[in-house]
Amino acid sequence: MSIDPGNPLPKYVQLRDLLLDRMASLGVDDMIPSERELSSAYGLSRMTVRQTIDLLVSEGRLYRVPGKGTFVARPKIEMSLVLASFSEDMRTRGYEPGARELIRRIIPASGHTARMLDIEPGTLVHHIERMRTADDEPMAVERSNIPAAMVPRLEDFDLSERSLYEVLENEYDILLDSGEQTIEAGICDSADSRLLGLPAGSPVLVMQRRSFAKGRCVELALSTYRADRYQLHSRLDPRRHGD
Repeated sequence: MSIDPGNPLPKYVQLRDLLLDRMASLGVDDMIPSERELSSAYGLSRMTVRQTIDLLVSEGRLYRVPGKGTFVARPKIEMSLVLASFSEDMRTRGYEPGARELIRRIIPASGHTARMLDIEPGTLVHHIERMRTADDEPMAVERSNIPAAMVPRLEDFDLSERSLYEVLENEYDILLDSGEQTIEAGICDSADSRLLGLPAGSPVLVMQRRSFAKGRCVELALSTYRADRYQLHSRLDPRRHGD
């Protein structure tokens, strides 16, 4: 395969597709050819090659090691579109989940939090912030709010070792059976960038989830996921006649 001068697609886009095909036969952490080698192989300027590699790095498909080269990154993880805990989701994908508690306190619910949880403003809630990891790699920062009256003494349980959903089910007999979530693009602030190992201003996926048990909202979670390690995937239903 080569660059087609008659193709209306920009040359850097054509090169991106060619490199993706080439990367499909490589393994994680394998090195790709240098900019000079790619420039010679495809008859492109070094600037065009660098533009393509920069794009693939920003997409999380490649990563650079100064002084060594550019390497194939780990495949992105598909963000779950079903109601499951982070720990459960990671284990089904073959990763070892982990958590580090950042903040744990009981606070009065703000107006927005109260509205989302269907409680009165000022009602006490457990506010829990954790960094979530997969195979020890930072993946997301989770911020959960749960009405304190529903889970008395939740602070006694170590959530760095146990799934929050598992604690709710086994210690409080609260089985989360439905939920709703919104996912949108966002920009990583300086605090989360330090936790996630990203440059400030990096693209992230921001998820707001409301989880329910028997029709009652139990948890409001706002999570920041690394966009370079996550992607969204959904199955589309067939069109019906007349649609």
